[in-house]
Amino acid sequence: MGINVRNFSIIAHIDHGKSTLADRMLEVTKTVRQRDMKDQVLDDMDLERERGITIKSHPIRMKYKHSDGNQYTLNLIDTPGHVDFSYEVSRSLAACEGALLLVDAAQGVEAQTVSNAYLAIENDLEIIPVINKIDLKTARIEDTTREVKDLIGCEEDEIIFVSAKEGQGLDDIFEAIIEKVPAPDYEPDKPLRALIFDSNYDPYQGAVPHIRVFEGEVEVGDFIQFFSDKRKLEVSELGYFIMGNQKTKKLTSGDVGYLVCGLKDISRIEVGDTITSWKEPAEQRLPGYKEIKPMVFSGMYPVNPDDYKDLRKALDKMKLNDSSLTFEPENSGALGFGFRCGYLGMLHMEVVQERLEREFEIELITTVPNVKYYAVMKDGEEIEVETPGDMPQAGKIEIMKEPYVKAEIITPDEYVGNIMKLCEAKRGNYVHTHYLDMNKVQIEYELPMMEMIYDFYDKLKSTTRGYASFDYETIGYKEGDLVKVDILVNKDVLDPLSFITHQDDAYYKGRDLCRKLKELIPKHMFKIPIQAAIGNKVIARTNIKALRKNVTAKCYGGDVTRKRKLIEKQKEGKKRMKQVGSVEVPQEAFFAILDTTE
Repeated sequence: MGINVRNFSIIAHIDHGKSTLADRMLEVTKTVRQRDMKDQVLDDMDLERERGITIKSHPIRMKYKHSDGNQYTLNLIDTPGHVDFSYEVSRSLAACEGALLLVDAAQGVEAQTVSNAYLAIENDLEIIPVINKIDLKTARIEDTTREVKDLIGCEEDEIIFVSAKEGQGLDDIFEAIIEKVPAPDYEPDKPLRALIFDSNYDPYQGAVPHIRVFEGEVEVGDFIQFFSDKRKLEVSELGYFIMGNQKTKKLTSGDVGYLVCGLKDISRIEVGDTITSWKEPAEQRLPGYKEIKPMVFSGMYPVNPDDYKDLRKALDKMKLNDSSLTFEPENSGALGFGFRCGYLGMLHMEVVQERLEREFEIELITTVPNVKYYAVMKDGEEIEVETPGDMPQAGKIEIMKEPYVKAEIITPDEYVGNIMKLCEAKRGNYVHTHYLDMNKVQIEYELPMMEMIYDFYDKLKSTTRGYASFDYETIGYKEGDLVKVDILVNKDVLDPLSFITHQDDAYYKGRDLCRKLKELIPKHMFKIPIQAAIGNKVIARTNIKALRKNVTAKCYGGDVTRKRKLIEKQKEGKKRMKQVGSVEVPQEAFFAILDTTE
């Protein structure tokens, strides 16, 4: 049975036509009825449709009749394309034997194409190169062919040329999948070992793991266990991923499907874990893929404090189908109870926030994002610094370490100067330049993660008119001249507004934040100083003037000393008021500050 099964994924740079190709494949195999067909049919989130990107991996099972007369079962595990969802890609590839490497004929090989190709090679997958959009007038078929050959070392006759939009070349793709992608090993007699490559939450069935069975078989009524959790669970339902789940009584070696075991405690499922039999457990778990640690952190608080418990439940459910998200409770004096969340990047953070607001109807405020640092103390101890509040006193710190990434930028050669100028401004270290062809250049820089997470991508696109593509991978920590900047309002430190930055940027960022606060905090009856300080040293300051009553309005002439006496009396009152008065920072002002990324 396993010999007529093929498990594959489609990997590509964002916007190279991956979802369109998947649509055509579903049409050709009649997996989706014509009346149900729509663009991006596998992208079931409104957010995916609006942004035109794939956020979640979507497995789907197709039937295809080959020219040799046999019918084959094809399991497509779709993958996201954006750099922030590389974890999703690694999980999908772990469940496959082959991959279609899709390249846009007009754009050519781009940054994510390169990194995804390397991921597939690391997973020892059979790679089928496909050049898409050959019907476009701007298609550079010869140049793109040369770039693909250089990237994976294939011959030109191995490349398949298609137009996913027009449905041209689809049969060649199906033939290549069946002939080149190896069939999964069929080992139903071994003890059960199934990899959890994803999961979702169903309000009636509980946590539902998505599995690829590598060895053995599992049937409805069997008792199973997870390697990370040895409790006994009964399988109540099994099924395949067709448009809408299709139930089955058994999943065997080589199959991709879902499993229901009445698991209500969703924290017990770990993506990457192995499922095995309760009666005859396997000795070793399947080799998983590497766990990717979050790199960007921010606080997430409900606007309405009563929504705190709902936010907790929503994050638990979100974690099921986005295991790269991490969170832990935290408390802020200004914002109340919330969670400290970790993400893979800025787009990942935006998507999580938007999904929570849409799918769970919780109004949220997200604090300014930051990365994890390490402080090496003078006594040799190393302390994790996830928030500015975690940072020890400056006098006790020997060195600070910040995370760095290796950024790979692919661009037309005319923009090389602009990119180098941008990277130098972001404290980047030049690595090397490689010409892919006469006009296309690959540039590598080592950049501090903190400099990259804010506006680097936007500035890269604007300085290259949108032509540059960008990918990155973390390369560890390096020593940096970092300081913590506190914001003081009326000499009181506002912890949620404190931030960590490089010494050279501290003054400019502190000054800009003080000016922003001056606009947002309303005037009080006394003068309010707003200061940015490093330790006890104030580096920037501005004042909000006091509201004043015109106490001399009732004086019509007379001795000037009478007016002066009234003004002095008012001044004394203002001084006493400043000593005992507290500054009301309105929530709108607070949120506006936290939403800025400058």
